[in-house]
Amino acid sequence: MSVTTAAYESDELPDETVDAVVIGGGAAGLNGALMLARSRRSVVVIDSGTPRNAPAAGVHGLIGLDGTPPSDLMETGRTEVRSYGGLIVTGEVSAATPAEPSPDGDLRFTVTLTDGRTLRARRVLVATGLRDVLPDIPGLAQHWGHSVVHCPYCHGWEVRDEPIGLLAVGPASVHHALLFRQLTDDLVYFTRGTDLDDIRARFAARDIRIIDTPVDRVVTAEDGALTGVLLTDGRTIPRNVLAVATEMYSRTAGLEDLQLPMEDLPNGMGRHIASGMAGTTAVPGVWVAGNATDLSAQVGASAAAGALAGAHLNAVLATADTDAALAAARRGVTA
Repeated sequence: MSVTTAAYESDELPDETVDAVVIGGGAAGLNGALMLARSRRSVVVIDSGTPRNAPAAGVHGLIGLDGTPPSDLMETGRTEVRSYGGLIVTGEVSAATPAEPSPDGDLRFTVTLTDGRTLRARRVLVATGLRDVLPDIPGLAQHWGHSVVHCPYCHGWEVRDEPIGLLAVGPASVHHALLFRQLTDDLVYFTRGTDLDDIRARFAARDIRIIDTPVDRVVTAEDGALTGVLLTDGRTIPRNVLAVATEMYSRTAGLEDLQLPMEDLPNGMGRHIASGMAGTTAVPGVWVAGNATDLSAQVGASAAAGALAGAHLNAVLATADTDAALAAARRGVTA
């Protein structure tokens, strides 16, 4: 039996078992919670407040909301979830574990926060996002999300026509360079020891300059602006923007007890939670949505995935509710 959503008007964790806990308060998590709350499910969102896109000035490539600051978008989402009775709790998960089933055999989970608070839920939606790991180049990390970018669709328009340097990390960087070449006529490709093979002629045809000399560090001016790349031979290549593909890893801290299935990306580019249709996982009762499973998803795709997972989760709960009601009715007849 679902707990009435009318009970959730404060940020105190409920004592009752809720229908769903959503771990992660970004686009995927909030949209999943929105679908659940609108279906009159009791839902709690655990939000650590550390979104991947925090350094970005605006969300891009999202029709109707292009350029919206990420913090504004998330605040609007939290308000919408709360308006349907959902609860948003600020905190970090230290453990999420399967618990003993209910008397009718339905699934149960216990979620513990780092401050010791606990929550019981029938189902779990993991929307924890991912973490980026940058190459270990001195001076690079301080410009991340501003003058150091990774996605031509998220940041490309904003850096158009700038002198851009692309720091190679492997074979995928070749295509990365072609995408950024669409945005500027002044693109330098720092090979950083990676092999271009027959790609050099293709780059030459597109006027992409290739530099094989190893990179020593990123050069930063006194005012904090990125101004270039220092090579090991002492030369400085002036650049205003650097593009680099990061290694991407699903955020799974605190979720170890769920034993979620993980998959490696090719070419050592990261690791994500494996999922199936509508974000289902191999762990009964656990769904995943957004960058935790789709490492390349932008905000719009993550939100859509969260909505689909939330709808599917609700459908599974509806079946479980009916099974429980039928079992209770049969027990009544027997009695």
